[in-house]
Parts: sequence; structure tokens; C-alpha cells
Amino acid sequence: RGGSTETGRALKYVLHKGFPGGRNSSVPEVLIIVSDGKSQGSTAMPAMQVKERHITVFAVGIKFPRWEELHVLASEPPERHLLFAGDADDAANGLYSTLSDPVCTTTAPGCKVESHPCERRTLETVKELAGNYVCWKGSKQPNAVQASLCPFIRQWKRVLIKYPSRCFRTVCPDPCDSQPCQNGGTCVPEGLDRYHCLCLMGYGGDVHCAAKLSLECSVDLLFLMDSSAGVTLEGFLRFKAFLKRFLQAVVGQDSPMSVGVAQYDDDVKTPIELGQHKDALSLIKSIDALNFSGGRTLTGRALQYIAQHGFRSTPVFADVQDDLPRVVVLLTDSKSQDSVVEAAKYMKDQNLFLIGVGSSFMRAELTTVTGNPQQTIVYLDPQDLFNRMPELQRKICSVGNPEGCQAQSLDLAFAVDASSGVGLENFLRLRRFVRSSCLHFVINRDVTQIALVIYGSKAHTVFALDTHTSNSAVLQAIDQVPFLGDSASAGSALLHVYSDVMTVQKGARPGVNKVVVLLTNGGGMQDAAAPAQQLRHNGILVFVVVIGDTERDTLLRVAGSPNYLIHISSYEDLQYYQGLIIERICEEARSPVNLCKPNPCMNQGVCILGPGSYHCECHGWEGPHCETRVLRGDSLRSPALSPRSRVQWSPRGLQHFSRALQHSKR
Repeated sequence: RGGSTETGRALKYVLHKGFPGGRNSSVPEVLIIVSDGKSQGSTAMPAMQVKERHITVFAVGIKFPRWEELHVLASEPPERHLLFAGDADDAANGLYSTLSDPVCTTTAPGCKVESHPCERRTLETVKELAGNYVCWKGSKQPNAVQASLCPFIRQWKRVLIKYPSRCFRTVCPDPCDSQPCQNGGTCVPEGLDRYHCLCLMGYGGDVHCAAKLSLECSVDLLFLMDSSAGVTLEGFLRFKAFLKRFLQAVVGQDSPMSVGVAQYDDDVKTPIELGQHKDALSLIKSIDALNFSGGRTLTGRALQYIAQHGFRSTPVFADVQDDLPRVVVLLTDSKSQDSVVEAAKYMKDQNLFLIGVGSSFMRAELTTVTGNPQQTIVYLDPQDLFNRMPELQRKICSVGNPEGCQAQSLDLAFAVDASSGVGLENFLRLRRFVRSSCLHFVINRDVTQIALVIYGSKAHTVFALDTHTSNSAVLQAIDQVPFLGDSASAGSALLHVYSDVMTVQKGARPGVNKVVVLLTNGGGMQDAAAPAQQLRHNGILVFVVVIGDTERDTLLRVAGSPNYLIHISSYEDLQYYQGLIIERICEEARSPVNLCKPNPCMNQGVCILGPGSYHCECHGWEGPHCETRVLRGDSLRSPALSPRSRVQWSPRGLQHFSRALQHSKR
């Protein structure tokens, strides 16, 4: 407000007016004075009268206070009621620490108030002496003067004076002090007693970053690691780090698989025989001991050797079962200097399942080696390699299980970019991709329902979830999808899916997992993050497949996680990622379902979860899903139903009802 500092008058005002809105005398009264301590008037008498009223006074000096005056204002003992702060924010923190002990008497659980040595400062104006000079002074004798030495003051100077004192603060234990996050996770405190862990890829099995990539499959697994000069020492060490982190995540005490590691250049060595180690710790130590060799890159020769000698059963490894699937994971980042075709064919003849892992420029050779683009894993940069761990886990366990999730119930919607930025030729590639993807699912009312949305500046439903009940009908409808050719708005497409596709009215089934696959070139994504988050909030997974160069941060906001984002360099390569996309969709189909997400209740009904079921609470409507308006007056209405209908539904029962409702709408 400005003006002079009249602390004495302020105290008289408090004495006269009291505490506005104050309660009875049993409640302690606390007065907090925040001031620089330089009052224009006297404060001694009003301060004494305030204390006589049994009001506890805290005096907080800001910046450079006058401590003598603050001592007069503060209650006894002064070391508990006299505080110093450099600014108002510091004053608030200091008051929290101090009030928690003498006044509030309670602190947060586990916290305590402790004292510590500190300094209190004041800025005072002092005289700066330049020395003594002869001056003339009066004399008692008449007509006489007296010569004397007088101090000469050069100037007045402002000096910072420090006083030793003791301060108080609240000390609370950090919830991360116990290092609760395992496997290299980072602990992030949330207040005084809560925290969360930021986990490395593959270690999100629980809140403490336990391994989550457990291989729920029995296989004999051999890693063949490139140790040639072509991969360089840096690349070799990168593969070692990847291998260690992957095995730490998947090899548990009861792991059903046997693991071996071989490395190659001109020659092939198997430093870790299949089944040699039964625990992750000794296995990791052996991997640490692997050394870079740096010879030629003879991948074909290495594959031939592994096919002949890598899985032999000897008395030393008598517990290795011969009838388990045999998987070889090739880790290479260098073009082979010999032919790989015959060796790859020989491996297949030996019933070995081969998975290739390498950087993007190795894609063609890895596809030649594995014979199937779906058995290759390529990474874009070193960090992306570690992001591929879940994909490798899925491919290892897909041996002998090509059917995927055909038996799982799923509501699946494709949202396809049909804008001019994609172009007609590439749109036809996207259309063929959707068509071939649909072949992996059994389409009917009980298993998988598929919807298709195309979008430019506006979104259009080609067919809804409940439109087609067979694979042939879906494939025929996809062949007729037109190209739009205007600008792109992925946000409008996702909003359309949320409000006009994934709803009970349009065929979505309560109790069934729901997935949206967005196929785009990355254009028009600026407005897509909010509707994507709205879909996820309602239990609908958003899977983003982007082709071409675009801003990764924007895409991550839409996908919500790197696990649900696939970045493909060209439309020609889209076919190579179909297996991965289907696997991710199948994962979601197998995950637990929240029966109330998305809300199955119509007309603003509230979904209430029960054990294995749910019911809708309706307002002005009735029916299991609040689908019938309540008629007033003399209209007939079933007495069994009330405006707040509480019909409970199990997952199987509600699917049958949903189908009946769809038929009745027709």
C-alpha cells in the first residue's frame, strides 16, 4: 500500500478490533508480524498489551530489519518467535517450520523440528571517519580560543551487520531414501510419503521396476552376437548392454528357458553354452567377460556352425529338453562378407527359428537371413534398440503360435489418412495394409468387430463395428473405400471415433477391449493429442503408425507411450511391420477389461462396477443401459423398472443384450 511503517498503530488496531471471525477463547490466537522492523512510532506499549491478551506473536524480519524492535514485538522465548527471511516466500517456509512445533504441536508423520546455527542480518548506517584534524573550540576565558583534535567524518555508510543465532526447520525423511526402485529405476518423490519409479525399458512389472518381460514360454534360446571389425567396438558393447538388460528382465528363478551366447567374426565361439547358467546373476557375469575380437564378418559361416553345433545335447547338459523350440537371435550391425542364403536355408531345415536384430540399413540382409520380415527387428538409433526389448520377447514366444489372438474378443477400429498429403498411390497401400490385417482376425459378433474410418479435414465412417459380421463382407467393403484428397486433421478423426464409433449405440460391446489404429503420414497431428487422451481415459488404446519424417514429440503425445508408436520410413516398408502391429493389438485383447470404460450407459447414465459385472444408474431414463425415456403421467411403464435402473450384467450377458439391442435398432 505504500506510506510509512506504523507497526504500533497496527497493534492498537488488533487490540481494538480483535480477530475478525475468531472462535472462542479455547482456540490459540497467533499474530504474525512481517516487517522490516523500522516503525515510525513506538511499539513497546502496544506489544506489551498484545502479549498480556495471551496472543502469541511471531515477528518476521524481512531483508534488513531492526532487530531491537523485533525483539520487543516477539513473544518469549525470542529464539522460537523471532524469524528472519530474505523475502516473503522464505518467510512462509520458515513459519511452516516454526508453527508446526510451538503452536500446532503436530508435524507430518516421521518429521521433526530441529534447530540449527544461522545468522541474522541488519543493514545499519554508520559514520566513516577520515581521521582527526585540528579544530578551534570555545574557551572559558574571554577573548580566547582552544585548539583541539576533532574527528573528521567523510561520509555516512550503510554496513551489513551479522548476528549469530539459531533457527528452526522441519526435517522430513525422503521417501526415496530407502532406494525402493530396482533394476536401475529412478525414484521421484511425491510429497512427504509417496513416490513413483521411472523404470528402464522392460522393468515395469510393478511399482518398484521389477522385470516385466517374463518369457512365459519354454524355448532353447541362443544369441549369436557379431564381434567383427565391421560392427566396431562401440557396436559390440551396445549389443552386450542390450543382451544384459534383456536377460535381466526375462530370466527369473523359475524361467522355463535355457540360454546360450555365441559370438563370431572369422571364427565362431560359444563362451556360454546352452543351459550352462541357471540364474541371471552368473549369466550376466559371463556376458560381462565377453571380449571384442574384430575379425571379418562371416555371418553365413557362423549360422552354419550354430545350426550344426549350437544345440547339441551332451551329458553335461542332460537336463536340456530336445523337444523344445530352438530359437537363434542374430545380433549384427555389419554386412556379411560371405553368403548367408544357403546357411539360412540350412537352419530352417534343422527346424531352427531365426530372429534378426540390427540397425535399419541391415533390414534387407536380415530379411534374407530370416526369410520373413516379421522375424526381423530393426532399430533407428542406439536408444531405440533398448525400446525393442518387448518386441523381441514377443517374437521369441511366438514360435509355434502363429494364430495370435484369433480367439480373443476385440472391438477394433482403423482410422486411415486419406488426405492429399498421403496421395492416391500411398492411400491404396494403406488400404491394402488394412485389408491384409483383417485376415488375422475372426470377424463376427462374438469375437472381433472391425470398424473403418477415413479422414481428411473431416472424418467419415466407412462401416461401423456392427455393420459386417464376416471376414468376406469386411474385405469387400474395404475394396470400395474412396480417396478423399483434402487436408488432414487426425484430431477430428479420433474425436469421431470417440463419439461416433466406439459407443454402445454404434455396436461397441461392454466388457470387450477396444483398440484404435491410426495410420497417417504425420500431417494434421497438432490437434490430435487431446482426443487421443480422451480415448485412453475411456479405456480405448490408441496405436499410432506413422509413415515418413515427422515430429516425434507430437506423435508421442498422441500415442501416449513409445510402446504404442511405430515410425516407418516408407510406405514400401509398411508390410514388414504388420506382424508387430498385430502382436501389439493382440496384447491389448488379452489385457484385463474395465467394464465401465468406455461408459456403456446411454443418456448420461452412470456406470457402477460390481464384482464381475456392472449396472447403470439412470436419471429420467430406464432400461439396462438407460435407453428408454421415462414417460410421465398415465403412460404405461413396467413396474420392475424405475428411473434409477439397477440391472446388473455379467460380461457374457451384456454382450448378448448388446447384440439384441443392435438388432432392435434395425
